[in-house]
Amino acid sequence: MALTRKQIAMRVAKEFNDGDYINLGIGIPTLAANYIPDGVEVMLQSENGLLGMGPYPEKDNVDADMINAGKETVTAATGAAIFSSAQSFAMIRGGHVDVTVLGAFEVDQQGNIASYMIPGKLVKGMGGAMDLVAGAENIIVTMTHASKDGESKLMAKCSLPLTGVNCITKVITDLAYLEIANGEFVLRERAPGVSVEEIVAKTAGTLIVPGDIPEMSFA
Repeated sequence: MALTRKQIAMRVAKEFNDGDYINLGIGIPTLAANYIPDGVEVMLQSENGLLGMGPYPEKDNVDADMINAGKETVTAATGAAIFSSAQSFAMIRGGHVDVTVLGAFEVDQQGNIASYMIPGKLVKGMGGAMDLVAGAENIIVTMTHASKDGESKLMAKCSLPLTGVNCITKVITDLAYLEIANGEFVLRERAPGVSVEEIVAKTAGTLIVPGDIPEMSFA
């Protein structure tokens, strides 16, 4: 069975290591802030100028002036710092963000990502994505494995305008966790109840299946 948005976020959070500085993109990536593993301390960075985001606020402590890049109200963790967006992007461009998690329309087997426009249909703007995929070493993409009409989003070569080139290392979809290595997708885990055959059928790019593929764990 395909993963829910919450389950994708839970699996993403398992990739975080103690001491990481992490930028979470809008949508599913942002949800990962709620599932940081016990014993792991990270600093969440928002490109609009907040380092040290805490969990989403309860109704009685919402501060309309404390928002993330997606204009959602957030809280500040102990030790947080607030600064200008210029300083925030200097941090990103300077390579001081360890992990970036963002969504995408397409990813291909060379590690290219297309995430900001569909010509003639949708131009949502790139935001800080181009800077983030150029500045972080560990870049994780979250998305559905295929579009609503069944077309694969894991391509041999992206068909949409690129956000970044040769930069993606990991992809977590509603069906699988994959790594990108040597110009190929490598299947590492599958969603509970999802067969390897379904993942193969819905992956347009070259997919390596190295033996028995375990089901994902969220603990």
